[in-house]
Amino acid sequence: MYRVKTFNAISNVIYEYLNQDKYMVSDSQEPFDAALVRSAAMHDLEFGHEVLAIARAGAGVNNIPVDSCTDKGIVVFNTPGANANGVKELVLCGMFMASRNIISAVDWVRTLKGQDDILKLVEKGKKQFVGPELKGKTLGVIGLGAIGVMVANAASAIGMNVIGYDPYISVESAWGLNREVVREYKLEDLLSKVDFISLHVPLLDKTRDFLGKAEFARMRKGVVILNFARNGLLNYDSLYKALKDGTVSKYVTDFPNDELLGYDNVIPIPHLGASTPESEENCAHMAAKQLRDFLEHGSIVNSVNLPNCPVSPSADCRLTIIHKNMPNMVGQFTNILGAKGININEMVNKSRGNVAYTVFDLDTEIDSEMIKQVSAVDGVIKVRLISR
Repeated sequence: MYRVKTFNAISNVIYEYLNQDKYMVSDSQEPFDAALVRSAAMHDLEFGHEVLAIARAGAGVNNIPVDSCTDKGIVVFNTPGANANGVKELVLCGMFMASRNIISAVDWVRTLKGQDDILKLVEKGKKQFVGPELKGKTLGVIGLGAIGVMVANAASAIGMNVIGYDPYISVESAWGLNREVVREYKLEDLLSKVDFISLHVPLLDKTRDFLGKAEFARMRKGVVILNFARNGLLNYDSLYKALKDGTVSKYVTDFPNDELLGYDNVIPIPHLGASTPESEENCAHMAAKQLRDFLEHGSIVNSVNLPNCPVSPSADCRLTIIHKNMPNMVGQFTNILGAKGININEMVNKSRGNVAYTVFDLDTEIDSEMIKQVSAVDGVIKVRLISR
């Protein structure tokens, strides 16, 4: 039985993969082999050697101590793209709200309560809220992952001109893009051509303050910026100045702060990008499946700290090893197995930076003594045997 601890309320769809025959799942499970988490802070927790994996039902993993998990051989998963449609729809909503002055118009209409002939007053006053259509305007999508591709395609479908920028775009994302979307190779060139900017990049050291003084200086006057990605991607001092001088006509954000609430041309949203029942179910569904495939088969898909290594179920004995990415590691493992007359049916070795993952399918069961020998190899972080 695998023991799984939930650190937040998680949709019951997880039980489609974590069935009671093989899994004990609860928020009080101690000790545990794996964890499912949404937003709970885990940085102050101590994880025992028995912890194999943490699956985050969402894209961001700021609440998980990823580096220390890597050092302990704990695989950290996230669920990129599971909430993509929910975020995409809110980005479109944000563009409509910003362009058509919808929020200001609704607030004004509410002030008319109690007055005579409201319809007449509405007709007389509506001209102050006239706003342009999105069709024919140019949207710059920065970051073409799962969400960015959906936003680009949806905007193209309603008649916008779309320019995309992503120097690290994956082949899968490129295949998913509408052919009408134009690729820009330099960020500064995109900034000078667009009426709207939608951010879809992760918050990393190199993307913090991604849009700063130099970037705002290249933007068209009156640009609308939408940030449904992460707090910290814009330099706030530069943003405040741009909001005041009209460089940015509207800033639509899912990450408000106290100062932003003082600007009339800011549309603050309380982090609703993924707040749909469909997104929550999709994230839980994907997290549970990834956790099951790893626990039962050793397959790694959508890990943020280990290399992707999808493997099919094995009918034999499977040995998985998380280790440092060093020369002759695989050779040492095969020597240990060969010395005991163990035949290797199949082997996979993948690396990611300083860490690597090796999977051996063996035709013979191995004992605990051999596990100890493999574990004792310098650079080995965690060894696991998956038997059928």
